[in-house]
Amino acid sequence: MARAFNFSAGPATLPLEVLQQVQQDLVDYKGAGMSVMEMSHRGKDYAPIHEEAKANFKELCGLGDDYDVLFIQGGGSMQFAMIPMNFLGAGQTADYANMGTWSGKALKEGQKVAALRGATANCVANCAKDIPTRMPFDGEWKFSDNAVYTHICTNETISGAQIKKLPDVKGPLFADMSSDILGIDRDFTKFDLFYAGAQKNLGPAGMAVVAIRKELAAKGSEAIPTLLQYRTHLDNDSMFNTPPTFSIYIFGEVMKWVKRMGKENLFRLNDEKAKKLYDVIDSTGFYRGTALPEFRSNMNVTFRLPSEDLEKRFVEEAKALGMSSLKGHRSVGGIRATIYNAFPMEGVDALVAFMKEFERKNG
Repeated sequence: MARAFNFSAGPATLPLEVLQQVQQDLVDYKGAGMSVMEMSHRGKDYAPIHEEAKANFKELCGLGDDYDVLFIQGGGSMQFAMIPMNFLGAGQTADYANMGTWSGKALKEGQKVAALRGATANCVANCAKDIPTRMPFDGEWKFSDNAVYTHICTNETISGAQIKKLPDVKGPLFADMSSDILGIDRDFTKFDLFYAGAQKNLGPAGMAVVAIRKELAAKGSEAIPTLLQYRTHLDNDSMFNTPPTFSIYIFGEVMKWVKRMGKENLFRLNDEKAKKLYDVIDSTGFYRGTALPEFRSNMNVTFRLPSEDLEKRFVEEAKALGMSSLKGHRSVGGIRATIYNAFPMEGVDALVAFMKEFERKNG
């Protein structure tokens, strides 16, 4: 059976060669006589997997010894609460940009913690409800003078908007990069903490990868539960409790794949994939992109058709041709073609051809 072109926003498609390697290692990992899923996380067979995965991620992100990489269960959403619990104290202010669904959720968690501690979670820019969807314009940012951190989301999967130019902030900059990590050229050293749920560009669901400056982790609150402190994961090499070893192993295989691809080649391919789709969207009035052109995501291409009935038919006919998960998020409707790092160009070409034919028949 042929593999579907999986346009899902997460869990998302993984590189085929990584899946094939996982299949090969599943029962017997490199002659160990056991699966990675069965190995002790403190054993000699697993240790190199763990360390190589971290080292390759740091290399790809251009991070030095002042950063550490943590594997934390709970996905990206757990970070929404962990960040203010660690770094937002009584009488302090944290800045949040509300750019869409996911940054809005982070803001709400920050506000909850702030209310408990007599602190402030300040919204410095709010474009979450704007249509067409977008990211904040340069002049919109209203930063606090003394924020202990500023939190942004670099790519909003539901709206299809992506920040291209990072804001200039006075204090530490934190970012949710769940949906465009290693998908666009960024200077990661501008961030004091950034994180990504693994299930989009990094591996299977079940954990978040967190990069954090070591000195920052040391400043986190010690008054919160031990497992919610970043220093706990840093001091114990993400092994205070049993880590998600199988997810970390696959994450490591994906990092090897990115290195083989070459991240510059990957960025170029991502731009090319997105351009092909946006060119079709812009070619006539039949399709309508939902994000402002200057903020269009190269990961999540969102658009509408002339009617909801046509959108329903579009999704159904595409699925029959082997293109799955093109229905937009339930909160906004429309169409969403997610083309993360591992999504093949062949799938984009298939969708482009289908879009042109669908318009010919229904336009």
